[in-house]
Amino acid sequence: MKKRLICAGVFVGVLGIETLIALFVHDEFIRPYFGDVLAVVCVYFLVRTILPEKPRYLSIFVTAFAFLVETVQLTPLSEVLPSPLSVIVGGTFDFKDLACYLVGGAVCFLLDKLFFKRHL
Repeated sequence: MKKRLICAGVFVGVLGIETLIALFVHDEFIRPYFGDVLAVVCVYFLVRTILPEKPRYLSIFVTAFAFLVETVQLTPLSEVLPSPLSVIVGGTFDFKDLACYLVGGAVCFLLDKLFFKRHL
């Protein structure tokens, strides 16, 4: 239970940082790149909070999910989704986003290994 509380705290903290970035940062590095890295970290810790036991390779699944969301931007589906979903999915595919998601997935993997001592 203690790990779930820690994960929930990290999730809330990262979500807060993401929100502050979205509202107040309008630059060409932090918002587009660091924000994408943090998005994967945020989803990872949300899933880690919800699941009682972390599935093996969760960081890979979360990164793959981020890739899937980015790939949807290549289709017209992102244009017909209702407002909240269209904002989450976004509208412009960019290979640099995929690189940011990979970095976010690597950060999750390393955090898990360093702080939770989980062995694969």
